[in-house]
Amino acid sequence: MRFWVGGYTADGEGSAEGIGVLHAGAPDSALAGGDLAFAGVAARTDSPSWVAAHPTLDVLYVAQEAAGTVQAFTRTGEETFAPLGGAVDAGDSVCHVAVAPSGDAVIASCYGDGRVMRFALDARGALGAPRIADGAEDPYSDAARQARAADVASLADLSSLAGMVGAAAIGDLPLFGADAQAAASAQASDAATEIATEEPTRVSRSHQSCFLPGGVIATTDLGFDLVRFWTVRGGDLHETQRVTLPRGCGPRHTVWHPSGHLYVVTELSLEVFVLAPEPGSRPGEGWRVISASPLAGEASPGSDFAAEIALTRDAEYALVGIRGSNTIASLRVRDGGAAVVPVALADSGVDWPRHHVVERDTVLVAGQLSNEVAALSLDERTGAVGRVRRRVEVPSPTCLVAAP
Repeated sequence: MRFWVGGYTADGEGSAEGIGVLHAGAPDSALAGGDLAFAGVAARTDSPSWVAAHPTLDVLYVAQEAAGTVQAFTRTGEETFAPLGGAVDAGDSVCHVAVAPSGDAVIASCYGDGRVMRFALDARGALGAPRIADGAEDPYSDAARQARAADVASLADLSSLAGMVGAAAIGDLPLFGADAQAAASAQASDAATEIATEEPTRVSRSHQSCFLPGGVIATTDLGFDLVRFWTVRGGDLHETQRVTLPRGCGPRHTVWHPSGHLYVVTELSLEVFVLAPEPGSRPGEGWRVISASPLAGEASPGSDFAAEIALTRDAEYALVGIRGSNTIASLRVRDGGAAVVPVALADSGVDWPRHHVVERDTVLVAGQLSNEVAALSLDERTGAVGRVRRRVEVPSPTCLVAAP
């Protein structure tokens, strides 16, 4: 098998030189479990940290993360590509691109400024101008400030009341007269100071898009803990719903399960949330969280960071990469897709498993910091990831895409 490899170049503090080429297994085999070989550069470009392929054309789309641009490349040879038009401005730290199954559009996500945008594609697969979607709003910041403001108002009322009736209880200590009024005023002042000096404002950080049946698109916002749902109207993205996940969990990537559920892996809290639409709801509406599961008991929020989520061939297991401990978590699909439960945790064989793909009984893992791709065995009956079969040096790999 042949894979296109995304990576960081010098402008992204990496050692890649563009879109790479990886060979896995015998040339005439549909299996990826054989020898690995890095075959060089298919196209020289700056930090193509994410690569996506057109469904019918020999065209690749790359998120040039450091430059904040998206560019298309058309195939010119067996393993070579050339630019199809110039790079198009997208946004700060554009980190993901996805191509519509119909081949008529690309969705880009920007980590730095939270932008989500749609590029229409022409018959050649060339990019049109970006159509930027409406930005997200933090579902927690306003509510938190309002709650704290209410606390301040309550303390102020208590201060006033203490002055009138001459008694109040602050904490466990009963106070009287001027002491009560002074203590209540002090607590009100402390609460107001806390509001003014609260944690820095959270930032929208769009991270991935996923095309769902019925023309629906799901996107994650890692900074605002949101999964947003969209449909397309007149070439623009129209938000139909947003689902709020727990504060600080950091939804990163999603995968569509054939049962009709959307699995969302959270980078910071190391969980998988399962989302499903209400029966009979219109496309892009009625979505809700129906279950959640930790990736593994051994994973440690704060020092571990979840990366990619991918399904096995039969969709009976989900595999999630964990950077930090450098492991791969296996989760079994239960209840017809409505839940997942952790079953195993294995060494990824690389440093900083940024991305992985599952090819039958083989898991290929891109080790961003160890500058290599490793091939691990997979027991398709149990979902357990085994030892490293092969490994090969690959400069700063961040993404693997199977070539047709």
